[in-house]
This record gives sequence, structure tokens and C-alpha cells, in this order.
Amino acid sequence: MSYLNDLVVDCLQFERAFCVAECPFDIDVPDFIGKLQQGRFNAAYKAYQNAVGFPGIVSSLCHEPCKEVCPLKDNGGSISLKLLEKAAMEYARSTSPSQFNMPPKDKRIAIIGGGICGLACALRLTTRKYNVTIFEKSDRIGGHLYDVADPKIFLEDIELQFSHESYSLVLNKEIDDLKALEFDAIFIATGIGGNDFGLLQSNDGAYATSEKGVFIGGSITSANTMEAIAQGLDASNAIERYIKIGKMNQPKTDQGTKLTVDAIRIIPNEAILPANDNLYSKEETIAEAKRCLKCKCDACNHYSPLLNYFDKFPRRVTEEVQITLVPSSLDGDASMATRLIATCNQCGLCKEVCPVDIDVGKFFLESHRTMRENGKMPWAFHEFYLRDMEFSSSDAALTKLPKGYSKSSYFFFPGCQLGASDPEYVLSSYRFLTNLFPDTALMLNCCGAPAEWAGDEPIHNKVISQIKENWVSLGKPTGIFTCPMCKKMFQEYLPEIKSIFLYDLIEEKDIAPNNKFKEIAASVFDPCASRHEPELQNSIRKMATKTGFKLEPLPMEGEMAECCSYGGQVAIANPPYASYTAQKRIAQNDNPYITYCSNCRDIFTREGKQTWHILDIIFDLDQKSRETLPTISQRRYNRLLLRQQILKEFWNEQFIIKRDDMVIQISEKLKEKLHNEYILESDIQKVINDCEKNGSKIYNPDNETYTGYKQIGNMTIWAVYRIVKEGNFELVNAYCHRMKIED
Repeated sequence: MSYLNDLVVDCLQFERAFCVAECPFDIDVPDFIGKLQQGRFNAAYKAYQNAVGFPGIVSSLCHEPCKEVCPLKDNGGSISLKLLEKAAMEYARSTSPSQFNMPPKDKRIAIIGGGICGLACALRLTTRKYNVTIFEKSDRIGGHLYDVADPKIFLEDIELQFSHESYSLVLNKEIDDLKALEFDAIFIATGIGGNDFGLLQSNDGAYATSEKGVFIGGSITSANTMEAIAQGLDASNAIERYIKIGKMNQPKTDQGTKLTVDAIRIIPNEAILPANDNLYSKEETIAEAKRCLKCKCDACNHYSPLLNYFDKFPRRVTEEVQITLVPSSLDGDASMATRLIATCNQCGLCKEVCPVDIDVGKFFLESHRTMRENGKMPWAFHEFYLRDMEFSSSDAALTKLPKGYSKSSYFFFPGCQLGASDPEYVLSSYRFLTNLFPDTALMLNCCGAPAEWAGDEPIHNKVISQIKENWVSLGKPTGIFTCPMCKKMFQEYLPEIKSIFLYDLIEEKDIAPNNKFKEIAASVFDPCASRHEPELQNSIRKMATKTGFKLEPLPMEGEMAECCSYGGQVAIANPPYASYTAQKRIAQNDNPYITYCSNCRDIFTREGKQTWHILDIIFDLDQKSRETLPTISQRRYNRLLLRQQILKEFWNEQFIIKRDDMVIQISEKLKEKLHNEYILESDIQKVINDCEKNGSKIYNPDNETYTGYKQIGNMTIWAVYRIVKEGNFELVNAYCHRMKIED
């Protein structure tokens, strides 16, 4: 899968923080800061010491390039790493270097130059027990440090860091011929203006020269003091690599970072100033450390509901999905990420917040399709939704021109869920449209989103083809939509169909009732599919304001709109996640919500949040009539009722809703259970009818009930019922499972 590779290549998760990228020593600042935040001064000091070699020298002389790139520079003041480093040294239990009990190595390395770069290289090599000899042309070590610092500072630090190591020092010895040195490797660190032996132009490796076994670094290469120390430390790795494998191609250290300021969350915070001149107290150290943003690209993990819930990043996602998709996966059954893939709401927020536009949702969708094609995606996750889509595209479907017209300029496509929530939404909208444009046709159908979310391209293509055929039969009119998801699906798969929103037409005609909701505080909840529809979002707010609402913004709206939990239809694949997501959305503030998606309205209402659909407000519909939400069975009946009512009102045609003579009494409590478990009452009717017809039932004399089952689609549904009288039954219980019963 090509997009999988794109995720791994482009993801900025492990890009270095700005300060780390500027630091010559590549200090792991987030780790160092984290230890200080916990008050672990000794651990912080050890991390610092290991990174810089000479902590006393570096903490005194560092020019702090990190401060110039800190995102807090203009937001309270840059983090003072230099002061934090000094505090770590001050409060560490011990500043002595670690002592490594290792056998000496027989390889001899010559270092030309006793300045700080050569000493840094010698420190690393002697720690690894190599035989090191330093040749210094003057009578002292330290090089140019005498020009920039108090000798006491750097001489004491040098002595301390070498306290457990030994090397040979040859003073007053200027080397002018490398061939006179019989060593296994040579490091040239002769300092500013020093002898480069004609080897300053490096070869293909880090610090490498064209002369085999000879390396060069430090101030002679125009490095400043901090860079010289860092190069000396790092050059030891290139030298050791050469000694071990004979190669001069140690990779050069990457510079810079792809991280951007936009990729992190900046929290302005005033800098902590030390009360005692240039030394923080322990408390001040911890407080200043806690200001650090630990800059990293985590926008997707922070904002994406799915990645935040599972605490994952794109790289980890690709690893788990790869294991799931590849048959030779180590976990055996290749099911590690099955539920994860099926839990994506396809809201698009991850791409919106990603600085490099990584679309994890697109990756999940491609993975979903691949798994379905390979027969690995559990059918139970999506079978109900696909059956429901089939119902909307057949029994409840309708494509019709208005009376007296052979073609239309517009057609109204309300989608399958608006009428399922309440037929009056569609009826009122169509009345408005036919008054405005008398030739407006009607198309009741599903846009195909459930098939796309299920990864079932054959079914999805069939739905799209049927819609296109119907559109052509209407004269290729412009589509008018109420559902942002439907319009989004049309734009992606039927771009030849021009489309507009009903709400923009309503706002333009200014029919919203004035001040009915005067001074009521509310917030507009933008459906995730409206993310890139700023004009629509603006129209909704204009209409809501005109009716008197006092609108207060949500923290996540507009381009940052979040899914209500319906997208991707994950309620069956991962019910806890769906509930968690809905609760998170309604907890954004205490105001009632106004939305323009029937799924958002119904989900929030079911969770106890007062929510208006914008059509409730515009057409002054009776809100109380929808306080009791329709179950999944009622939602199917509502679509049939819509077809019946709309045919009667606009075409004076009869549509008979077929009803079985069988009567089944179901308590309200049991209806709620059927709804929560996605069991249709019509399927219960099929079970009981089959049991009575074939006699395939078990009688329980204790409670006078019958128990039987029937496989409908892939699901086996059980019903426990009583016979009240002939043709009349009472449902006592019902449940379903994925197992197939073999007779």
C-alpha cells in the first residue's frame, strides 16, 4: 500500500525539537527537562554530562543558540537551558563521571592538538579504553579556552572528567609529518590557524579525510567553541568505526529539523527568574522546567478523537496495520488492528491538523478495503448498515419529477437519515423548495457513505451508478442538499453534479422567524463533513442569530469540527469508543447545541444534550414531538412513512406500507434493548413467523414461552416469546450472535 509508506516517510513524530536541532551536542532536551520536572537532579545531570562531555565548561561558555529558536521566546521568554543545566550540576548528588571497568584495547590513536576538541575526542576514546596520545605544540592543554574563560573553570572540569581515565600527553611537540606517526588512527584538532596537512577537504564520511585512518575536526574547520567540543566527542565514533570495520564512511549527523511552530501547541507562560542571581533554587528549577513545551509534532494525537483515544501516532498505526494486512504476521491470526481500522470516523480532522497533511483516515479506509477484499474484515461491523442502506435505496427510495415537468432545474436530495429522524424535516423542506422552484424534483436515496465506510467498493459503485442514472433521468439538474456528508460524497464521486445547500437558499430568502429564541445562549455544532464549507457554516450562524439565539463558540468548530461519533458508523465495531466520543462532544460547554446534521442531533439528544436541528428552528417544528427519539426500527418505518406522505401531498398518489397480520407486543424497555443491539423488530417478526410456520421452537412450561432462531443475513437472531392468541404474540426477550447454527 503506497499510502502506508507515505505515512512513515512524512510523519514528523520523531523530528527533533527546535532547541535540540540547534544544539551542537544534540542534547535530548525533552528527556533532560522531564527529569528536572520530576526533581531528579542527579539523573538530569548524568544525561547532560553524557551529552556534552565537559559540563562545567559547556554550562559556562555556551552561547545558547537554543534560546533563539524556542517557541516561547515571544510568549513569556525562552526556556533558560543554561540556568537549568547549572542547577542540575548544583543539586546533583555527585558530579563525578562514571567509571567503566573495561579491559584496555590494543589500538593506538594519535590526537594532534591539546585544545578542547582534541581533549573531547580523547575523553570519549579513553572511556572506551583505547590507547590515546595527545601531541600539543605548546606547553599546556586547553588551546583557545585561555582566551575566552577563566583557566580555573576549564582546567578543573578537564581534570574531573578524566579522573578515571588516562592518556599520554606530549607537550611542546609540533607534528608536521603524519607519516612519522605510527598509530592505528589519527585525529587532527590543531585549532584556529593550525596545520591541516592539506586534508581540510573532507571525504564522504563524518570528519573523514582523503587519507585513510586520518580524521579532522574542531576550530580548524571554523567551528566555534561549543561546536568544537561536540565535534571532538562525535569524531570518536567515526574513529572507532574505522578501527572496527576499516571504513571511513561514518554517516554525518543530520542538521536542522522539519518540525514547524504550527505543528506544536504553544502555551504562553512567563519565564521564571532566579531570585539568587544566576542560580535557580530547586523549586525554581522545577517551575522553569515545567514551562517547557517539549516541542514535538503531536497534533494528530492531541486532536484526532481516534488517535487520542488509542494514544497512537501514524508510525505506530502503520506498524499495526501492516501486521494485520500481511498474512505472515507474527501474531498468527493477523487481527491486531482490525477493530482499530473499523473504528475510524472518517472525520478528516487528523489531516486538517497535520502540518504535512497526513490523512490517517484515508489510510484506514484503504486498509479497510484491502481487508474486505481479503476476507479479513468482520462482516458484523457493517452488515447492519449495509442492509439499512439497501433498504433506503430500494423500499424507501423515490426519484420523481414534479407534476407537469419533463425535466428539472433542481433536485432535492435529503439523504436517508433526515427522513428517518422525522419525515417532517423532508416534507417542510420540499414544500419550501417547490414554492421557490416549482420544477424541483425529489430523490430519496442513500448517498452510499455506509458502503464506502465498510470498504465495500462493489456495493458503493452500484449505489453511485444508480444515483447517476436517476440524475440523468431528471434532466441533469443541480442537487440541493441538507446533509453535509451527502454533498461531500457527491463532490467526490459525482463531481459532474452541481450542488448547493438548502440552508444557503433559506438564509438568502430570509424566512427564519425573528426573535423566537431571544437571548437564549447556544452553540453551533458543525458536522465534521462541513469542515470545508465556510459559507454553509456562516449561513447557519446567521439564521440562528436572526431567530434570537446568543451564539457562543465551541473550542472545536469550523475547519476544526469534530465528529459526533456517527461517521464511519463505528457504533457496532467499537461501542465504548462511540459513547466516549459523543460524551466528549457534548461536554464542550453547557449550552444547548444547534446543528444541521440529523445524526448529530439525534446522537446528542439521546445522550441527554438539548440539541436543535436548524430545520426545527427555521420551520418552527414542534421540538417536543422528537424528544423521544426513534429506534432503529422506527427509523425504517419513518422512511416508508415519508414516501407515503410525500407521494400523497405532492403527487396525490397512494403508497401502501405493507404490514404483516402478525401482532407482536414489545415493551418500551425491550424496544430500547433491540435498538441498542441493532436488532430490527421486522427481523423479530421473521424469526417468530418462521418458528410458527416450521415448528422449530422450544417450549418452556415454567414461563409458557417459546424460544426459536433464524439466520438473517449473517446474523443469527433469537426470540423468546409467548402466544397471546392466534396471530398475536408477546416478545419476552431477544438477542443475536455471529455463530451459525448447524441443523
